[in-house]
Amino acid sequence: MLEQIHSRSDLLRLTPEEDRQLCGEIRDFLVQNIAHTGGHLASNLGVVELTVALHKVYNTECDRLLFDVGHQSYVHKMLTGRMEQFDTLRTYGGLAGFPKPSESIHDAFIAGHASDAVSVGLGMARARTLQNQDYQVAVVLGDGALTGGLAYEGLNDAGASKEPLVVVLNDNGMSITPNVGGIARHLSLLRLKPGYFGLKKVYRQFTKNVPGGKQLYRLTHQMKVWLRRKLIGVTVFEEMGFTYLGPVDGHDVQKLTFLLKEAREMQEPVLLHVITKKGKGYIPAEVMPAAFHGVGKFNPATGYSKKAAERTFSETFGQTLCQLAMDDARICAITAAMEQGTGLSLFASTYRERFFDVGIAEGHAVCMAAGLAKQGMIPVFAVYSTFLQRSYDMLIHDVSLQKLHVVLAVDRAGLVGEDGETHHGVFDVGFLRQVPGMEIFCPASQAELRRMLRAAVLECGGPVAVRYPKGGDGAYQDEVWQDRLAPDARLTIVTYGSTIHDALAAAEMLIGSGIPTDLIKLDQIWPLSIDAAAASVKKTGALLVVEETAEAGCIGTEIVTQLSSLGLFPSVRLLNLKDGIVPHGDLKTLRSLAGIDKEGIFRAGKELLHEE
Repeated sequence: MLEQIHSRSDLLRLTPEEDRQLCGEIRDFLVQNIAHTGGHLASNLGVVELTVALHKVYNTECDRLLFDVGHQSYVHKMLTGRMEQFDTLRTYGGLAGFPKPSESIHDAFIAGHASDAVSVGLGMARARTLQNQDYQVAVVLGDGALTGGLAYEGLNDAGASKEPLVVVLNDNGMSITPNVGGIARHLSLLRLKPGYFGLKKVYRQFTKNVPGGKQLYRLTHQMKVWLRRKLIGVTVFEEMGFTYLGPVDGHDVQKLTFLLKEAREMQEPVLLHVITKKGKGYIPAEVMPAAFHGVGKFNPATGYSKKAAERTFSETFGQTLCQLAMDDARICAITAAMEQGTGLSLFASTYRERFFDVGIAEGHAVCMAAGLAKQGMIPVFAVYSTFLQRSYDMLIHDVSLQKLHVVLAVDRAGLVGEDGETHHGVFDVGFLRQVPGMEIFCPASQAELRRMLRAAVLECGGPVAVRYPKGGDGAYQDEVWQDRLAPDARLTIVTYGSTIHDALAAAEMLIGSGIPTDLIKLDQIWPLSIDAAAASVKKTGALLVVEETAEAGCIGTEIVTQLSSLGLFPSVRLLNLKDGIVPHGDLKTLRSLAGIDKEGIFRAGKELLHEE
């Protein structure tokens, strides 16, 4: 059946039995392909029927279909002509793991972070009205996106706007349910029956064609709303101005198709609440949906990973924080819906009363941390670099101005690989060092992470960040770094964090080619001490700064500025990620592309000395 689907018209011809067969084949396809490429599995298994129904109702060449969060879009990609490319998923030059308009006309908007789609969708709906255009806007809001405050800002405005817009709430276990009770269940079922919508249409058309009909319809509608609210109360979505439909089985293509059509034809803000099962159809993902949220390559027959597990920086962070918390009852941990991803599962089970998962709400997390710190606790907020971007205002207004001791454990700092542009942690160096009073540590090994985290928690007194990469150790695994210095050095290389591995290899290559090289690693990049760099540059006259970060706000520019204030003006080459927009792909390819791998550093060093 799957091989027969080449366009939306093919979907529209399917019978209910063929729909069920197609959905089963889509699930098999997802499991088999993601087992070889890695990716977001459980969330996509849960939206198969919903995505098929959406494509029966909406023409995504012109209608705008938004996914929030965007990792739910794999089935959408399959149904819009990209199924044959799935073996390239998340590889350099291949399919992205998120919607990407440059990849397909069917992708309405980039969607890597959560909770923004209702706001974006409302903007598109308002643009449609202002430009007098004819297209529909639908938003699939789910997989935790409704735990983010931005989603409520969008819903509040969208409901009041009266713009035709359908929000599909994909409820896969977020505890979002309407009022319960016998009358509530009965009326909810009645409102989902085709006969109810048919009668409503006839009555609306009748009142349009009789004198005083509009007033009669408005009066009876108000009476109906009043009676229903008296009997069963009202959902928060209705208070915001949405017509609420649901809850409905999110794995019934026919029912979903019918209700999506009705919601579309209402020409008003509608919220359709669907109940889905994350990981549906693949037992390992159903049993462990969190573990199969984002996976590497695995054996589809067993669900087990094909790669031997290595100790990661995230795990070392979590274990070290537990050790610190054992001796200091002030230490508490905060995560924004990333307990497993940030390595805090052990802390959560060991110190449950000191563990706080705030949902996808990074700004709130920083504000809450400020409150904890103001009252004498030591909050440690573990957050991916790319998600910390949402907390910039709070870092200054709520933490920095009062010099509060809030510790940021900045996970996934630097390039993260296959998740691509939306997830690379390449801007935190620039914006963190703008925060007054901020200290920034950059461990290059897990041994250094243990030492620096202890210092950040127990020895620092204001805002402090410890930034570390995704994955495990590289060539450098020491706890204390010693700069590699040569009496006759002709080149100075300065770096920090995980780039030390390629810098070490490049320095050996340069020395082997007859270029004695000083290699200086910065443990702390803010406040910045350039004593070692200045001493080296005085003898070499040539400086190469290697960073896995965007150029704007990079440490290299600060080093050059401080050197100039000392009257030192060496030949300089800054190796970094330029504007920070780096595509998805494996880390080796991306670092080579950016010229910050060992070959790129070696080449840049020789060019700087005019020896190539």
